[in-house]
Amino acid sequence: MKKAFLIAIVLMATQITTAQEWTTPVIDGYGKIKEFKEVAVQANPTKEYNLVFDLKDDRELEGINIGYFKIARMINMLGAGGVSADKVNIVAAIHGGATFTALNDAKYQEKYKKENPDAAVIKLLKDYGVKFYVCAQATASRGIVAEDLNPNTELGLSAMMVLANYQMDGYILMP
Repeated sequence: MKKAFLIAIVLMATQITTAQEWTTPVIDGYGKIKEFKEVAVQANPTKEYNLVFDLKDDRELEGINIGYFKIARMINMLGAGGVSADKVNIVAAIHGGATFTALNDAKYQEKYKKENPDAAVIKLLKDYGVKFYVCAQATASRGIVAEDLNPNTELGLSAMMVLANYQMDGYILMP
């Protein structure tokens, strides 16, 4: 009898945790999360989150560059945890394999013969307040000029400079 009761409780608990839906509460459609109220470490609404992301991969997750996915997921977790947007400061250094994700629509279409899958999420993140800096060293080595870039991004001398300067200003590196 005790075993049957224990099995029933385990099954019910499993159903409750797996029944929870994935949501995108702040960045609509990107960076989906599941909320958990009973976990040890949560977003803290009393803290200010100063984060610098290093976007260097060309890998994708759910149809967009993994770096943009991670930024959207972080914003969604912070928002779901009650952290207001004015306490979230995010900077992204775009370089390496992620450089081409920052192309404007025309240049991306010219290069890949399709729409840039990252353009919409970049716009949403920029509207939220994320600052995007594309490494000028990476663009120069790839034959990209400033006019080729998404209007929601801007050139920085280098990703290394962006990462160094923001970390010296107290931003936490999010690899």
